[in-house]
Amino acid sequence: MSDEKQNGAMFQGLVISLAAATMQHLGKTLSPVTNKIEKNLPAAQSTIDMLDMLEAKTKGNLSDAEAKLLKGVLAELKLNYVETLNEKPAEAASEKKPEQAG
Repeated sequence: MSDEKQNGAMFQGLVISLAAATMQHLGKTLSPVTNKIEKNLPAAQSTIDMLDMLEAKTKGNLSDAEAKLLKGVLAELKLNYVETLNEKPAEAASEKKPEQAG
């Protein structure tokens, strides 16, 4: 495998790995350590910020496919982050149901 192909594969792996960690921090996937859903929004925001920095620092140096991957991953993560911020706690949502019905 050429250095360019190897670097491309490693870049893709890095972006996907960071995206998977962010989804875990957003509570969208199980923690492999505890096998539970756990949220850590500051960690999710930090990883999103890191990917934003990576995009800025590599601008003009990525292949079209790499740039598209990074842009798409960032868009998905940011959307999920905002969605998670706007989620109501399960207890509060269940308490409001009877009031709305009455």
